[in-house]
Amino acid sequence: QVQLEEAGGGLVQTGGSLRLSCAASGRTFSSYTMAWFRQAPGQEREFVAGIRWSGSVRTYYADFVKGRFTISGDNAKNTVYLQMNSRKREEAGVYFCAARGMHMIVVPPDEYGSWGQGTKVTVSS
Repeated sequence: QVQLEEAGGGLVQTGGSLRLSCAASGRTFSSYTMAWFRQAPGQEREFVAGIRWSGSVRTYYADFVKGRFTISGDNAKNTVYLQMNSRKREEAGVYFCAARGMHMIVVPPDEYGSWGQGTKVTVSS
C-alpha cells in the first residue's frame, strides 16, 4: 500500500499557473500508475491526468486539459507533479492524487486503490 499526500493548492487567477505535488511513501511510486483527479462541489471525481512507468514513461490527459497541464514524476523524491497552466475558472475544486497497482492508466476513479486527502484549488477571475 502506498500513502499519498498532496500539496500546492491555493488561489490562482484565471489564465495563471499552479503546480501541485503528490508525495508517495510506503513503496516506490514508479511501481504504480499515478493519476490526478478533480472534484468540484456537488460533482463526481473526474480524471485529469495519469502517468505510468513500465519500460518507458507514458502519460494520458483528459481532453479538457491537453496542451495546458503536464504530469511528471521525480523518482528520487518519490513525487508526482501536476503543472497546470492557463487555468480556467471552471477548473476549481479539490485535486486528488491517486495510485493503482497496475501499469495501465485508466479513467474511472474506482480503479484506483490509494488516495491522498486532496488539495483545494480556487480560480479567481
